[in-house]
Amino acid sequence: MTYTAPPQPPYKQLRRPVTDRMIAGVASGLGRYFAVDPTLVRVVFAVAGLLTGGLALLAYPIMWFLMPEEPADAPAWPHPAQAPPPTVAQPTVAPPAQPTVAPPAPPTYPPAA
Repeated sequence: MTYTAPPQPPYKQLRRPVTDRMIAGVASGLGRYFAVDPTLVRVVFAVAGLLTGGLALLAYPIMWFLMPEEPADAPAWPHPAQAPPPTVAQPTVAPPAQPTVAPPAPPTYPPAA
């Protein structure tokens, strides 16, 4: 029996997903790429924006412009590059059939003389 792995890209791809987005999908794409929750990426964007007086928020529209959109037929979360490889099922052997034994007939009352 031979196993052929499904085709996968040889590298991670930074793309904006079409399904899991709040505004443009930048935070969701970064979350998938770095294998973290997209909400955490959104919080980091907000905190960085506050700490830098809004300067860090300029990165969002730049990434929106530069990151390509994921194709519509791409698989859902998790991205296949991060999913564990599928396992090959081992054939199972059925236990040998047990002979069926008929239960003893119930006694008849009154006993025959």
